[in-house]
Amino acid sequence: MRAFSGPDVPQLSYASIAVVFLAGNAAASQARRLKGPDELSIVAFERGHFTSYSACGIPYWVGGDVEQREDLIARTPEEHRERAIDLRMRTEVTEIDVARERVRARDLESGETYWTGFDKLVIATGARPVRPALPGMDAAGVHGVQTLDDGQALLDSLDRATGQRAVVVGAGYIGVEMAEAMLNRGFEVTVLNRGEQPMATLDPDMGALVHDAMDGLGITTVNGAAVTKILTGPDGRVSAVATDEETYPADVVVLGIGVAPETALAGAAGLPLGPHGGLLTDLSMRVVGHDSIWAGGDCVEVLDLVAGRTRHIALGTHANKHGQVIGSNVGGGYGTFPGVVGTAVSKVCDLEIARTGLREKDARAVGLRYVTATIESTGRAGYYPGARPMTVKMLAEYRTGRLLGVQIVGRDGAAKRVDIAAVALTAGMTVDQMTALDLGYAPPFSPVWDPILVAARKASAAVRAAGTA
Repeated sequence: MRAFSGPDVPQLSYASIAVVFLAGNAAASQARRLKGPDELSIVAFERGHFTSYSACGIPYWVGGDVEQREDLIARTPEEHRERAIDLRMRTEVTEIDVARERVRARDLESGETYWTGFDKLVIATGARPVRPALPGMDAAGVHGVQTLDDGQALLDSLDRATGQRAVVVGAGYIGVEMAEAMLNRGFEVTVLNRGEQPMATLDPDMGALVHDAMDGLGITTVNGAAVTKILTGPDGRVSAVATDEETYPADVVVLGIGVAPETALAGAAGLPLGPHGGLLTDLSMRVVGHDSIWAGGDCVEVLDLVAGRTRHIALGTHANKHGQVIGSNVGGGYGTFPGVVGTAVSKVCDLEIARTGLREKDARAVGLRYVTATIESTGRAGYYPGARPMTVKMLAEYRTGRLLGVQIVGRDGAAKRVDIAAVALTAGMTVDQMTALDLGYAPPFSPVWDPILVAARKASAAVRAAGTA
């Protein structure tokens, strides 16, 4: 209904105005589909140089699998503006005034600061790479990778590097994907992992399979390695990464430690944050306790349908769904986001990694008793050319047999098999029920007993055995 330049000077008057910033372009686009410019005026703030792009594709652009940066961009600023979205690039929102329904924005090019009022506010500030406060962490050649700007900065840094030694700090999804990217760029890669095994989103026994495969690919993975400082040369550029035990030479350092919700702005405005630092919303993605404020994407916590608790999961799949739901509600329609089961896939070279549901420690944390079953199979019939090994681990609830989680490490189409388990988790199926699933079969695609079914049979037997013990 109002937009301001300065604290009290009216500039514009609309029937309704939605203010959307950072990753909220999906919400803006959906709202525009439902309401025309005469019904809903939309102002969007974007801090960076790009909008509506695939952040998940950045490692593959850096690694050379995706040739052009523009291939990752779904919609340019000009395309948004053609749809009557007032998109203000290189503009950072610095304050949210909830009581007076306005936000303060700063043009990063000119330095101009101004207030803009709102009737409906959408917060989609995303997540920020974890960057420990260690000596040398801000040195040239040390890169977090979260945005296209970050990816471009890393590529420019690789061009300036005088050697071919890359150290990746962290071995989660970002870490293993960036290790692959550096390997593809011809760098000698060392991954420093603070945990027991790479991929802490898996149980350690499954993470050990990833470790073995990474070593086989020529990636040196050091577990239990806590970084203490970044060393620099006379030119101020990174020269090595130090832990308590050893120093690892580096011409470039990539941080793959993970991300945290970017909610400093929302927290300063008094909006509710959950135990993981993300904004709390209801099923419509409306911020709890605030009728005119919505939030979505990597800055929110979502309900884990298996554990019954909120989690912070930074994935583009969720963010896009949030945008559709928020845009529908802001635009006068209706939508809800019920929650997630925690499905994620990744790869390092030809090794595929997948998980959904709970790990063992997740089940213990929420008080669930469980049994496990681990099987080795192949992605195709064993006699069919190209059949390669796959390991599937399944967790089921003690006595009831309810599926709790699945982890898969393998090759040849291993990762997407996790989608079967994701559907079963969402439906609340037991492992015994899963054994009767009518899955597709032909020798080029699966053994007659798909690996998921084999794991379900073994898990079902473990449930029965546990019940009689």
